[in-house]
Amino acid sequence: MPLSDQERIDAQMRNPRIVQLWRALAPLKSCVSFMNTGAHPDDETSEMLAALGLRDGVALSFACANRGEGGQNAIGSEVTHDLGVVRTAEMERAADVLNLNLYWLSETPDDAVFDFGFSKSGKETLGKWGRERTLKRFVEIIRTERPDIICPTFLDIPGQHGHHRAMTELAHAVMDAAADPAFPDVDLPVWQVKKLYLPAWSGAGDAYDDDLPPPSATLTVKGGGEDPVTGWSWAQIGEQSRVFHRTQGMGRWVAHGAPNDWPLHLVRSEVSGPDDSVTDGLPVTLIDLAAFAGAPEIAAQLETAHEACMAAIAAFPNRESVARKAASALRAVREARDACPAHAHDEVQHRLAAKEVQLSHVMRIASGVQVRAALERDILRPGESVALTIESAGPVAEVTPVVPEGWRAADGLVHVPDDAQPTDCYPAHYLPGRARLPAVRVGVTIDGVSAETLLSLERAPVVLPARSATLAPDRALINVAASARAIDLRVSELHPAQAETALELPDGWTASSVTGGLRVTAPEAIAPGLYELPLEIDGQTAETVHRFDYPHIGARARAFPAKLSVRVLDVALPDVRVGYVGGGNDRVGLWLRALGLDVTDMSDEALTAEGLKDIDTLVVGIFAMRARPALKEAMPAVKAWVEDGGNLVTLYHRPWDAWDPETVPPRRLEIGKPSLRWRVTDENAEVTHLAPGHPLLNTPNRITDEDWKDWHKERGLYFAKSWDEAYEPLLSMADPEEEAHKGALLSARIGKGRHTHAALILHHQMEKLVPGAFRLMANLLARP
Repeated sequence: MPLSDQERIDAQMRNPRIVQLWRALAPLKSCVSFMNTGAHPDDETSEMLAALGLRDGVALSFACANRGEGGQNAIGSEVTHDLGVVRTAEMERAADVLNLNLYWLSETPDDAVFDFGFSKSGKETLGKWGRERTLKRFVEIIRTERPDIICPTFLDIPGQHGHHRAMTELAHAVMDAAADPAFPDVDLPVWQVKKLYLPAWSGAGDAYDDDLPPPSATLTVKGGGEDPVTGWSWAQIGEQSRVFHRTQGMGRWVAHGAPNDWPLHLVRSEVSGPDDSVTDGLPVTLIDLAAFAGAPEIAAQLETAHEACMAAIAAFPNRESVARKAASALRAVREARDACPAHAHDEVQHRLAAKEVQLSHVMRIASGVQVRAALERDILRPGESVALTIESAGPVAEVTPVVPEGWRAADGLVHVPDDAQPTDCYPAHYLPGRARLPAVRVGVTIDGVSAETLLSLERAPVVLPARSATLAPDRALINVAASARAIDLRVSELHPAQAETALELPDGWTASSVTGGLRVTAPEAIAPGLYELPLEIDGQTAETVHRFDYPHIGARARAFPAKLSVRVLDVALPDVRVGYVGGGNDRVGLWLRALGLDVTDMSDEALTAEGLKDIDTLVVGIFAMRARPALKEAMPAVKAWVEDGGNLVTLYHRPWDAWDPETVPPRRLEIGKPSLRWRVTDENAEVTHLAPGHPLLNTPNRITDEDWKDWHKERGLYFAKSWDEAYEPLLSMADPEEEAHKGALLSARIGKGRHTHAALILHHQMEKLVPGAFRLMANLLARP
């Protein structure tokens, strides 16, 4: 839908035209380009980039490995691929603030370059991503963007996240690979990056623990001062960008005038001379470009263009004068482009193309033309038509809609073709100054110089699949130890609305229509295993759509095959009444019910001696001590209940999740940090049973090596570091070449009861339908 009047007013207040114009002028100062590299969205060095870009005019870009699918979500319930879609959109909005060209190494939700979870080594990371494929994509990005400088955010040293280490290792490798004409399977002109810098600061903190000190600084990017128009410091502008990473809880207040310099270490340079500034030895201005590229033939045109660019900046805020100077600069840039000798093309043409885009934006903004374009609806289907409204005010300008190939725009309507594909939820790049289609082209002419820019629609449309439905549940359990064999499947959001739906069923399975969906029944003698049941709509493959529409990112959607996944397993169940205290970050209660257990979701009011008396086992979900303040307040009552025979099971918490090691657990139990040191990231790490005869490893299910197979992402994290002697460690495990951890599963007899703390990521394994997680969880619930 178009923005409401209130939303338009808010947008106008956030982006006054005078600030737009000032920021559009900044890139005219420089011809140098700087690429920051990282592994995840929010890895960019935002505050330093704000100074380099908005103060110094350096062209900025960010090469990011994955979409952050393995990160936390501070604003919603999206995980893995869905979280990746949201974090992709957040990264794009963050890039808008910094005018930051954005490139992703991962190109699809199923890409091998994926945020598979925490890693401790670059070797492990590249083993999963595929080093050759990852480097190839990095080469494509370098040859497309053509940065003069690359600078990773993190160091490749022990104690850092393996994803960070991998990207820093590849930053070294890509300098040679991108310049090598023999590098295979990349059909783009070669490019030689001129400088490689590393951060000369430590990346240690609550999560990481760098083993080695950072390299010495060879120069420092000064971060002091402020933007003369807004009065904001560069650090504050950087945080205005970071605040869009809301799923990660980013954005911190920086006091005005707080010192914030950025030391860098020059690792390699392909240019000569001193290195007192990141731009030393490079064509800082258009005047420098002719000599740098060995093209005296265009020196006069470039000098004219430079002088006009500087005059446009000096003319601010006189819009008419700015517009005319920018037009003069654009004329000279085009003359230099056309006269550029062939031998200088590699160094010149991409820089002049960037200047043409920059100057075109300056001319449009300074001319005073104002354009607003909006579709009647922003959620579309193949074959539909939707009204397009274009409002234009100010000087005469040519405003025309531009649509993707195969679409049509005519008579105030935009027509989506019947074969239109769903909107790409993992776009491979994002360029803030160049709108994605559909968009509107705005043309202005000043002093005989014409320029065009593409402006985004008020809300970018999202195209959904031609046939889609939502299945609830889309994952289910059948426990052969219980009697249930039927799954009630609700089919909703069906499109087309009157279509016929059917499941592709394994032999012996049946499905019957019920109100709102289907009842799927497995045969009585069903063998354990994983069964996939795809959905068809009118006899054709169907997709499911997950839609997201947070205010800070707008509408997004992910489409994927619609199917029901059923895990059939054999889990003996204890005869217990389970109370579950969730923190909103897991679905353990749901999965325990699906397993066949009697589970009550515990309200805050039920966390009392009276409310606990009918509960045998109390399960505390991840982060619940932080998310449920009433739980922490109720811990004295919970401890008394444990002493009297209750069974308390706590799932992993972080040290900062209101987990006081002295007062929260029944006996002292300290969670380790930095977290990198207290986790096992290898999901296939060997697990040793330290107490093979312990009831939790034998009753009612005997836990064997089979139960540790097919785990996903990692074994566990935020392991206990130290504990009261009452606790007995039950498991030992380690990542390669590390000492074994014993704090993954601890259990203590407390009076007549028991407390078990599980730092294994059982909640995640249950979501992935891993049988061993259900069998172990059933044991943890058994009475002491």
